[in-house]
Amino acid sequence: MPVTSAGLLLFRERPGLEVFVAHMGGPFWARKQAGAWSIPKGEYTDGEAPLAAAQREFAEEIGVRPPGADYLDLGDFRYSSGKLVRVFACRAPGFDVAEVHSNTFELEWPPRSGRRQEFPEVDEARWMPVAEARELLVAGQRPALDALVTALGAVSG
Repeated sequence: MPVTSAGLLLFRERPGLEVFVAHMGGPFWARKQAGAWSIPKGEYTDGEAPLAAAQREFAEEIGVRPPGADYLDLGDFRYSSGKLVRVFACRAPGFDVAEVHSNTFELEWPPRSGRRQEFPEVDEARWMPVAEARELLVAGQRPALDALVTALGAVSG
């Protein structure tokens, strides 16, 4: 059974379409940009509703509750590793955060040093145009941007 995650993709039109995405924390991602950004997301179990998991993970990774609004289910997106990510989109024109307050994870760093350090899961999050997000998101999440654009065309058209 594949690992399953759920995430929230906030969007706004200003006048172009922008999405709110997060830069992954920790030493591996510290100096990377392309492929180092993600939709705020996390794993969930069979007993948890995907949207509830996505909202919980957003709050844990960004440090604030996601906006209360109507969520659009964009579907499941499969990574090359087999992992499945369920993405929910939400129009959030007034959403903004001054500073990210992410939960942390522990890692031996530097490798084989015997020293354990804590790092934030997310070290930055911001709004960006869809074209920029397409360059920066991990490859397995890029199709969610296409699904969002298609869904918005169907909604607005």
